[in-house]
Amino acid sequence: MNEQLSNDSVEWEIRSVKRDGKEKRRYLIFTEGEEPVLSVHEDIMIRFRLMKGQTITPAQAAEIRNEDERYQGYVLAVAYLGAKPRTRKAIAQYLARKGLMEENVEYALNRLESERLVDDEQYARQFAVSRLRSGLKGRLMIRQELQQRGVPKQAAAEALSELDRDSELIAAKRLAEKKSRSLKGDLKQKKTKLMSFLMRRGFPGDIVREAMKGIEWSGGDEREGEDHGDWLDN
Repeated sequence: MNEQLSNDSVEWEIRSVKRDGKEKRRYLIFTEGEEPVLSVHEDIMIRFRLMKGQTITPAQAAEIRNEDERYQGYVLAVAYLGAKPRTRKAIAQYLARKGLMEENVEYALNRLESERLVDDEQYARQFAVSRLRSGLKGRLMIRQELQQRGVPKQAAAEALSELDRDSELIAAKRLAEKKSRSLKGDLKQKKTKLMSFLMRRGFPGDIVREAMKGIEWSGGDEREGEDHGDWLDN
């Protein structure tokens, strides 16, 4: 924007308002000269009554620019949420990449939370259940993924505490049955590999032990090697 509003004691008359040809629902505000003094969203233009003939001061221009960025941050965040649920941290990172000032990012996040559009606790619960059922992952891996997504530790812990143990066992059994069919080696090697695999997928030791029971192994006595699960105690 130009520097014609550099004198705080000066009022400038809005000479024209033009639609921005590059961005939908944005308008350019002109006073004197060929350069616009403001570029604002349509809603901000209406809120501040930025119409031809109105006057504007440098202080007002600064306030309008800040309000426009705050509004822009909110609109961007809502659109970002339209694709899928997001954590507060993920939205903050997205808005920061868009170049918004930290205080305006915080404003957008607080508004989203007050409108219940962002809720890390609800996100954690839904994410945990989804990962358990469709991703066939145990609570230990789910906890790690929640932390990577910026969910607070307390919210993650509460979400994991609500997971049903029977559902986690069913998921582990499904995964064990599927994986067991592709393992190579003798029976002891297969069982060791399967245990390691289930542990890497985040299932606790007691769940792994139970999931291993009832697996129909081919090519050997399925009782062989059952004693090498002691290291799963955790």
